[in-house]
Amino acid sequence: QFDGLSMHRAYTADKPGDIPHNRPMDIETLIREHEPYIRLGFFLGILAVMLLWEQFSPRRERRLPRLLRWGNNLALVSLNMAILRWLFPAAAVGMAAFAAERGWGLFNQLQWNPALEWLLAIVLLDMIIYLQHVLVHAVPMLWRLHRVHHADLDYDTTTGLRFHPIEIILSMLIKFAAIAALGPAVVAVVIFEVLLNGMAMFNHGNVRLPLGLDRLLRLLIVTPDMHRVHHSTEADEANSNFGFNLSLWDRIFGTYRAQPRAGHEAMSIGIKGFDDAGTCAWLPGLLRLPFIGKAGGYAINRRWSKDDE
Repeated sequence: QFDGLSMHRAYTADKPGDIPHNRPMDIETLIREHEPYIRLGFFLGILAVMLLWEQFSPRRERRLPRLLRWGNNLALVSLNMAILRWLFPAAAVGMAAFAAERGWGLFNQLQWNPALEWLLAIVLLDMIIYLQHVLVHAVPMLWRLHRVHHADLDYDTTTGLRFHPIEIILSMLIKFAAIAALGPAVVAVVIFEVLLNGMAMFNHGNVRLPLGLDRLLRLLIVTPDMHRVHHSTEADEANSNFGFNLSLWDRIFGTYRAQPRAGHEAMSIGIKGFDDAGTCAWLPGLLRLPFIGKAGGYAINRRWSKDDE
């Protein structure tokens, strides 16, 4: 039976406290036991580093007061975390344990070298997140939800955490389906979750990297300059650079764009027609935003700008 209670039981099975003292604790059990603390520790540590980096080496000038945006964006993050913990107490890690218990998924059907399995699972999950990101731009109803992320009037590390609660729930359900199909180990899922969260904060950072270092890093991962193009108000730029972690998917699927036409300092961030702080910065406005106006005019196949017509 697939339900939250069964997932929670699978997740909490074989906790270290239930293991006889003469049985060694393996790394998967250790990570499963401490998963919330591992994720929270990385989240707070990376967030602190990025906020300090933005303070001392910003890439762009801010349009809105820092505390206004941080307060409301992080309030939305806190709300989302509370909703997810209430609806899915075991989260993606619980789904991985649940799938392993029932033998679901590719990796649970075959004998793999653990390190190779973890690597392949992380790469495949990253591709699924890329495809999900393309999907929320392509489907008008999903784009309505995703507008909360794009309507931020500034671009900094808190932008990478800012999503509507309904989109967060749908994203978790997609992640559950991917984990059920792939059957990755709990360790791989925890590593992937930490990477996804950390990279979202990194590549949304309002930080300045040396151009040579940026060119080198983006051969493998998504850099702030690479992903910032995706937050342009220009349709063709916003419909490019969908990756969050590995940069290869944009290159493989033809959605890569090196730089914004106007340059990073002068480019416009956000969504055309959404420039009111009450809607785009304050929490009540963010929660209402998917239900405001029309979602048309932002099709995924719009690969040109007004200047090209």
